[in-house]
Amino acid sequence: MMWDKTETNSGQPGFVERRRWPRVSETPLCGNATDLPELVSLPFSTSSEAPARQFPAWKERVAPLIDACLPENSQADGCFAANHTVWNLEGALLIQQETPAYSYERSADKIRFSSIDHWQITLLRAGKTWTSVNGHVVENEPGMMEIRALGCPFYGRTLSAQSVSLILPCDLFADYGGLPGASNNVVLAGARVRLLADYIAFLEANLSRLTREDLHGVRNQLQEMIFHSVASLVDAQKSSDRSAEIGLMSKARRFIQTNLGSADLTPETLSHELAISRTRLYELFQASGGVLNYIRRRRLLAARAALADTGNGRRIADIASDFSFESAANFSRAFTHEFGYSPSEVRRHTGECKIEHPPRMTETSTFSDWLNTLGI
Repeated sequence: MMWDKTETNSGQPGFVERRRWPRVSETPLCGNATDLPELVSLPFSTSSEAPARQFPAWKERVAPLIDACLPENSQADGCFAANHTVWNLEGALLIQQETPAYSYERSADKIRFSSIDHWQITLLRAGKTWTSVNGHVVENEPGMMEIRALGCPFYGRTLSAQSVSLILPCDLFADYGGLPGASNNVVLAGARVRLLADYIAFLEANLSRLTREDLHGVRNQLQEMIFHSVASLVDAQKSSDRSAEIGLMSKARRFIQTNLGSADLTPETLSHELAISRTRLYELFQASGGVLNYIRRRRLLAARAALADTGNGRRIADIASDFSFESAANFSRAFTHEFGYSPSEVRRHTGECKIEHPPRMTETSTFSDWLNTLGI
């Protein structure tokens, strides 16, 4: 591009633009967002229920995670105005919640019959909570971040509160060696926590505009921010029997998930990998119903996801073999006992059974489905 000097009508010098190449207008590099599928959410509110049904409806909604109870001075037939919206980030769940006061518990018995052992990270916007793990009580309030392992029993209570929570599979942090074992039932604050809270607030403001194309970057950002927020604040030297147990369980879960298809995935192999005795291994998995039951359930969950994947046309017998079941008949019996329906029913009614592989989650899925398939 060159400029020629000229004179204007007023006699003042001016410039005339002379271009060596024609001007080409460039449009911004962005996709047509209207052509991409938006995120799936599961909204819930007790407002549509009669007052006497509001708390039972809330209790049923959160049953996959906790057992909820009303405060002692509350009437069972009174109003309980609660809102609970779950957003599926396909590898993480974001939960927006607003409730009156209530008590909650995730008991050892509940954990024993549940595959949900994820991390839960909660930021309060209003209210206050108290949660106890092994007699250690932490208090959460606005401006702080609470971390809780859903594979460990806990109980507590909340005042009327507004919050946003993330539920994340433990293996999300496998590249970092897992979150520090001492992270369970701690409350953190500081500049890194505020930065994470600001990012989550940004996500909330844009959830209705995010698409699945955006989720890989969102998960990576959350993974990095959460790990570095936690690791910089949790004392890495802090040790206790419970912290060591959480660390062992995290390593065991990663090894099991990586080797689900191996016939050599046995208690002997696992105890050797963890460098612990068979007795210690059985103690570690006692709350999960035993190590063999845990391995069996993880295999069945992975097989269920494969069966529900419409892009996977393999025979049921082949899928059973992939996850080290001795025969299709044994697999079918174990599958039906675990889920209450047969593998062939999943294949026939994939769109009706409310069971979806995570990349194909739809509005027909339930909160429980999302929790159970998170990380698979």
